Amino acid sequence: MANKLLHTPDGVRDIYGVECTKKAVVQEKILNVFHLFGYQDIETPTFEFFDIFNESRGSVKAKEMFKFFDRDNHTLVLRPDETPAIARCAVKYFMDEYMPIRLCYLERTFINNSSYQGRLKEATQTGVELLGDDSADADGEILVMVIRALLAAGLTEFQVELGEVDFFKGLLEEAGMDEEMEEALRELIENKNYFGVEELVMAQPISKELKQVFLKLPELFGSLEQIQAARELTANPRALKAIERLEEVNRILAHYGLTDYVSYDLGMLSQYQYYTGIIFKAYTYGTGDYIVNGGRYDKLLEQFGKDSPAVGFGISVDELLLALSRQKIETKVTVANTMILYEKESREGGIHLADHFRNAGMAVQLQLKDPDRSLETYFDYALRRDLHNLLYLDTMGFSVKVTNLLLNRTEEIPLSEYLQ
Repeated sequence: MANKLLHTPDGVRDIYGVECTKKAVVQEKILNVFHLFGYQDIETPTFEFFDIFNESRGSVKAKEMFKFFDRDNHTLVLRPDETPAIARCAVKYFMDEYMPIRLCYLERTFINNSSYQGRLKEATQTGVELLGDDSADADGEILVMVIRALLAAGLTEFQVELGEVDFFKGLLEEAGMDEEMEEALRELIENKNYFGVEELVMAQPISKELKQVFLKLPELFGSLEQIQAARELTANPRALKAIERLEEVNRILAHYGLTDYVSYDLGMLSQYQYYTGIIFKAYTYGTGDYIVNGGRYDKLLEQFGKDSPAVGFGISVDELLLALSRQKIETKVTVANTMILYEKESREGGIHLADHFRNAGMAVQLQLKDPDRSLETYFDYALRRDLHNLLYLDTMGFSVKVTNLLLNRTEEIPLSEYLQ
């Protein structure tokens, strides 16, 4: 029974030591990018009312939420998705603001995935939401921040795939498909299931030309030129406008010199139904899933009472850290590699020595020596904790015995020389 208490449930994990420190450092680097772009921090509750995230808002499916009840019998859920939570919060506190609002966050999300999917059920996500701006310039700013944030985290090889859901929605309107057929087609296209798309589309009572566009959708990805070629496939105004939007966003990215990080995919769709314009995902090697997910959601805030456009993204910190690790990209962290060990009689000197190093920005561990434990015991302990230097103040406290544990070399230095 005692051993069982040491285990965690499926889908969650402990993080400690240097790994935990690296995670904090990467998160800080990303948040610094957001702050440099003028975004302000926001924090929403870990759990909210179920209706905030229900399926009509296009969020996570109900069966994938962690649900429970409060003492008043309200149905609550652990936050599965940050975007609806921020939408609710923004409407509550910024109802009368008609100018753009820039918000950024670092939160945990909770999705009750199947254990067979191999995904974390509790995940760390950081991202931004730009509310009140429906321009392509806002879309461009969001994509620039994605790229800059990943670069700041240490990634060098990654790709942002950019799509536009209005291309697909324009074709759906023209085809007059019902919701069930739309959902089936959406899933097939997202999975790039060419044969499935062909079988479904050929059975529909639509024009031959429109069928050809649907059949080509899974193939419409790559460079901007390949996307522009899609103009020859359709005269649908909504679909053509979607291509124009991607072209304008590309021009904005060109001003930043970041177009090489972006490819295009008109067949890109999302499980989140609230997206209305651009959508995008970022990928890198070393992880089996995307590390960034985002897009425009101009109708979501309206469901909470404010008609306002919005665009944003979330970075999966856990997937990003996995990619950094597998790509052997080192995240520099400040960790203690020195222990100051002192006898009780030399406590004052030990404290002054520790503060001397800390005031200089050097991390050290300060440890009182147990009189019943030998110096060698502390040498072994230090090595187990990745502490490579041990500074020992004996009962006299006038000098410091400095031992480099990796080289097994000791020298004695007067305490006064350290404290000069």
